[in-house]
Amino acid sequence: VRKRVGAPLPKIAWEYEEFEKHMGGRDCKAVRIVDGSADLWAIRANDPDKTVAGRVWTTEIFIGHENTRHVRFGLRLLVSAPEVDPLTVEPAVPGLMLQLAEECGLYQGERRLTPEPWIVESDDDTQRLIGALLDPLRRQPVFVLSVASGAVDPLAPYMPPEPLARESVGLARTVVLPARFTWSLTERLGKRLSVFGGAVRAYMPGFAEDADPYNHPLFLAERLSNRTGARQASITLRRRAATISLRRIRLGQDVLSFSSVQTHNIAAKRARLDHENATAEKKLEAAQVEIENLKESLIKSKDEQGWFAEQHDEVVAEKEQLENKLGAAYYRIQQLTEQLATRGDKPDSDIRLPDEWENFSDWCETNLSGRVALSPRARREVRAPLFEDVAMAGQCLLWLANDYRQARLQGGNAGDLRESIEGGLWNDRSGADAFEFDWQGKRFDVEWHIKSGGNTRDPRRCLRIYYFWDETSEQVVIASMPAHIRTGAT
Repeated sequence: VRKRVGAPLPKIAWEYEEFEKHMGGRDCKAVRIVDGSADLWAIRANDPDKTVAGRVWTTEIFIGHENTRHVRFGLRLLVSAPEVDPLTVEPAVPGLMLQLAEECGLYQGERRLTPEPWIVESDDDTQRLIGALLDPLRRQPVFVLSVASGAVDPLAPYMPPEPLARESVGLARTVVLPARFTWSLTERLGKRLSVFGGAVRAYMPGFAEDADPYNHPLFLAERLSNRTGARQASITLRRRAATISLRRIRLGQDVLSFSSVQTHNIAAKRARLDHENATAEKKLEAAQVEIENLKESLIKSKDEQGWFAEQHDEVVAEKEQLENKLGAAYYRIQQLTEQLATRGDKPDSDIRLPDEWENFSDWCETNLSGRVALSPRARREVRAPLFEDVAMAGQCLLWLANDYRQARLQGGNAGDLRESIEGGLWNDRSGADAFEFDWQGKRFDVEWHIKSGGNTRDPRRCLRIYYFWDETSEQVVIASMPAHIRTGAT
């Protein structure tokens, strides 16, 4: 703050008490609240932009503790600008963030924030990375920079990981994944959600094994092979991280605004004056200060609410656009399927059935997208099951994608489709093995399955595909396969 103001601060500033300093636009103000065992100190500093007239950057910081259990720290960077058009500013955290992370040590939860990238060095590291990506409580993006086979450094010289890690510390985590560990990621997530060969992927919060890959941007090595492409990718990644920070961090809970701390401080002073039976003049003076503060807070709140309203409108518009595209894609798939059927062709006549479980999830994604979806549970189960006939399992999913799905779209219900498929396969009710299943925020009853193997329980020959029909997306969702599930009845 002293550097921003460009002049010495008063002595009480270094004792972390309340103070104000005005230096021709480069002003700052600090307040402190001590209430029982809690101690909170907040400061705000304004700094005019060095190149754009009328643009002012405001840094707000709070630090405090309650019952000395842990210290909380918050940092906000705001800009007031006269420009009508959107700001063309490359997102990057303030230098203060880097200083604190390096010199003092900052934590988010149990993880220490560091301006250095995390370099995966072992299989255990890879499993920890996968766990972090799939953590439903994760609130920040993870940027995974893969190293191409035979390369020493990822994407050098155009996109080294160190600057990206430094410019996004506290907003995102940067990870370097050497080539020898990318296979473990691909084996767990499938090619559509993995990253390898020198590419970079941003895994956004909410990532899961059934995630839409387009929601987790992938930058191929070819795009990063020149200075312009790498720079644009870096800007996009940092902008994504900044947007996520604004949308997910709760102002007033995760991060405090200076005005809210100042308002609480003024109210506490007024209460203290009332308790001390202060003179009317002092009470009036305190009330006037409170009114001015409330006016200032109201103006800032209106500006912030307007910005958040714009952000909300953008998110809603983006969501509607994606839903429209998804609906159009589903409609187009159905239209093409019907055209093929009218000509007497089978839509999937040229599809080669899978012959290895290793590629089963990718085979489904490539050939059955929009018609049959594997749940995260099913994706895990088909990695290395004991059931031996991979092609048979693929044939069952093709039947669900075509005959079963077509019947449902034409108004049929599950009860009409209790039938023999072919080769000893049978579509039937699950009976006592029925169970409930959560899928995309809804709960479904899994009451049907495809089975083979008669009454055998030999997992090498016993096939069970438990599924349900999702009316919203008009597709079959595989809840579990290929083994017989264990329930109370079995």
